[in-house]
Amino acid sequence: MSNDRTAPAPDRPSRPGPGAHDEAPQFVLPLVVRIERAAPPPRTDALETAARAVLVMLTDERSVGGGEWARAVRDWQDARIRKVVRRARGAEWRRAEALPGITVTGESAEVRVFPPVPLDGWPRDLARLQVSGTDLDDPDPVPPADPGTPVLWLNPALGMSAGKAMAQAGHGAQLAWWELPDESRAAWHAAGFPLAVRTADASRWPGLTTAGLPTVHDAGFTEIAPGRTLVVEGGDRFCPLPRPRRP
Repeated sequence: MSNDRTAPAPDRPSRPGPGAHDEAPQFVLPLVVRIERAAPPPRTDALETAARAVLVMLTDERSVGGGEWARAVRDWQDARIRKVVRRARGAEWRRAEALPGITVTGESAEVRVFPPVPLDGWPRDLARLQVSGTDLDDPDPVPPADPGTPVLWLNPALGMSAGKAMAQAGHGAQLAWWELPDESRAAWHAAGFPLAVRTADASRWPGLTTAGLPTVHDAGFTEIAPGRTLVVEGGDRFCPLPRPRRP
């Protein structure tokens, strides 16, 4: 993930070229989506729930100040901002729930987010979960986002698994959080982080990417070639935006 808006190096989540973010120890934010065979969640609900889960982790009292997760969260944000989504069902989900983390629910989706871990230091019960198999569908047409709701727009030209799209939606929500002023953060937090994830119309995508809105560029670790623009943040609460600030 990288932010193409100009900002001082400490404020940037990651950069296309080598730098301090690349040289720092690398961490990953694990997210686990519950996908039961008989009742998988709708794709859009899962994407929106994952995005909110990232925001809930960033603002949890254990993630800030002297909280028990704060050091891990700071170390993660000082390197490239990596997120990995895995799936679980049945006993796998129950084992994941027993680990320290936060479960965030949508209309029917359940996503559990965990404190960042080193790339090679996943807890065993998370490491054994599958990354593949997160292909989800929306059984019904997805309605337009409610007016005034922040929207994370997905690139219509890129086919992504639901797991990949969930990670990218999380990147977009995190980038938006960094860019909001304190009063907007407080209001968004108090409202429970309402947001929408939608795939942009092909005709609208070029305008979104050139409108000065924050964008997520993929680092190319999985599925998508490096540098492709995946997500643009839009909506009344995300635009206009000040220069990024770290929590």
